[in-house]
Amino acid sequence: MQMRPVFVLLHRWFGLAVAVFLFVSGLTGALISWDHELDAWLNPQLFHARSAAGVDEANADRRPVWSGLALADKIEADDPRLRVTYVLNEEEPGHTIQMSVEGKIDPATAKPYALGFNQIAVDPVTAEIQGKRQWGEISLSRENLLPFLYKLHYTMHLPEVSGIELGIWLMGLIALVWVLDCFIALWISFPNWRSWRKSFAFRWAQGGHKLNFDLHRSSAVWLWLFMLLLAVTSVSMNLNAQVMRPVVAWFSPLSEDVFASRVPQALEQPVIPALSRAQIVSLAKQDAQKRGWSLPAGGIFYSSAFGVYGVGFFEAGNDHGDVGLGNAWLYFDGKDGRALGGKIPGTGSAGDIFLQAQFPLHSGRILGLTGRILISLMGLVVAMLSVTGVIIWIRKRRAKLVAKTALTMTNKMPKNMPAAMSKPVSKDAASVG
Repeated sequence: MQMRPVFVLLHRWFGLAVAVFLFVSGLTGALISWDHELDAWLNPQLFHARSAAGVDEANADRRPVWSGLALADKIEADDPRLRVTYVLNEEEPGHTIQMSVEGKIDPATAKPYALGFNQIAVDPVTAEIQGKRQWGEISLSRENLLPFLYKLHYTMHLPEVSGIELGIWLMGLIALVWVLDCFIALWISFPNWRSWRKSFAFRWAQGGHKLNFDLHRSSAVWLWLFMLLLAVTSVSMNLNAQVMRPVVAWFSPLSEDVFASRVPQALEQPVIPALSRAQIVSLAKQDAQKRGWSLPAGGIFYSSAFGVYGVGFFEAGNDHGDVGLGNAWLYFDGKDGRALGGKIPGTGSAGDIFLQAQFPLHSGRILGLTGRILISLMGLVVAMLSVTGVIIWIRKRRAKLVAKTALTMTNKMPKNMPAAMSKPVSKDAASVG
């Protein structure tokens, strides 16, 4: 049995099935490689402290500045409805301190308070809340545009149903199809090994459908490894616990995942921490000192669904982990402060390091600025491949319909029609009279 026709058919239908989703993910991926910079440009009130305006550098260090931990305590005291779930300990000079928040349980309804926002930006000098927004909300407003695009990238904003995150699952399954299709596409790109150079060529001068075909095939061949990398890391981003960790565990032992080993609680039944953020940060600093770390405790989060604190170690402004495998995090139990391990880049088994590299590879941050530029360009290429693939299918579809129509017309002609009348009319003859 010839495998090529089967692979061509699979590639066609796989491609059509995921084209729209990869087009959207490609374009949004090209933009969110610069999410922090674009967000700050669109929404300076969320990033630049008003107290810094007009203050010269000589006097900047003399201003009393709130720590992130103290600000978080103040915000919770001022609004008892909310709990701060993430806060930066220190701010970049002239910047706000950003926090993530969630509603505490309303005794009257036994449900979380509807705050209308889940992210705030606070001036570290005046303790003023400069901005609020609902991160991930379906909105094209300035405040919500970048978070909207970010969430669109990996969930398509599909809702959660019965505890199942439909968008994350859908995009994860699409990524699995993409991984498989990468190998199928590579196979069918070389129909004749004696003329393999054609699969790398672009017929720029001929244009039209030939160039469209080359843009689809040859671009994918040249960039095949990058396509596969994006596809594999996409699976890891969306189906890490369900697919990636089990697969990697076949080849290498993995350290225990603190979140995978715990059952998340419902929103109405959060795990209330018994220890404060300050106590956890103190424990984390002691642990870091024993490990010989010199970086400061740059941020702390609390997951009320799992009852787990996490403390990240990074310089102010580097909370994104812009180079290498990212920032180090240590985890602690919210009830008793027990150390639960952590995510320490470059340590553990080969499988652990492979998993640590997934987000840095997917975002390009593993190579810093160069990697982000590359990933942004690759997002545009993914969108282009989706469009050119659909164009190829439409053209072939039309050709088949034309051929089928011509065959039908031929079969309907009387069998005794003179041969001359059954011949197609030339363009020149059709233009006469």
